Amino acid sequence: MIKNEVSIVIPTLNEAGGIGPLVKKCHAMAGEVIVVDGASSDGTAEEAAKNGARVIVEPRRGYGLAYLIGFQAAKGKILATTDGDGTYPVEFIPEMAELLLKENLAFISCCRFPLASPKSMALTNQIGNRVLSFVGSVLWLNSFHDILSGMWVFKKEALDEMELYSKNWNLSQEIKIEAHCRFGNRFRECHIPYYERVGVPKLSPWKVGIENLIYFAIQRLGLRKKISGKE
Repeated sequence: MIKNEVSIVIPTLNEAGGIGPLVKKCHAMAGEVIVVDGASSDGTAEEAAKNGARVIVEPRRGYGLAYLIGFQAAKGKILATTDGDGTYPVEFIPEMAELLLKENLAFISCCRFPLASPKSMALTNQIGNRVLSFVGSVLWLNSFHDILSGMWVFKKEALDEMELYSKNWNLSQEIKIEAHCRFGNRFRECHIPYYERVGVPKLSPWKVGIENLIYFAIQRLGLRKKISGKE
């Protein structure tokens, strides 16, 4: 069964209120559920483990770092991602995995726009996402509809062909741009619904937006290795 070939990776930080039900839901969609927890103080790791997730506690903070650690630890041939706040429809993962194999794709990015429910995302975030997707589209000559989506489904082997450096929120845009540049028409965006989150938002949209714009420049100018210290 394709389900057994899928590993779902979830980065978390203080998501105890919703991580249990999310892990249970993910188990119905995948053979493995990995939660990479940033040393939460509210018992998130314990809740995830109690509900059957394979938990990796990583005290170093970073969205991108959590994913890179989870990807390396995953056993599945197909990797899928979702946030720990319940906003993404993980029930779509099997469908996306089937499409990935049927169409011989390397990477699917799940696009939230147009939103099924405008209430699921604050207006400021909607505008920011639109602006950043537009900037990415112009810089890389590709029509990105949702460059910051946090739900992806891709072949684990694709990681060997992508250069990923960001340990922060910028990984979301970096991995899509890398997939577009490396795989061409084997990269695809597919529409999904998006739900209202469980818990309180932790991000400052303005801060993250500015950091993402700066990272666009770093990536476009080919400075990622130098900035990351891996040159």
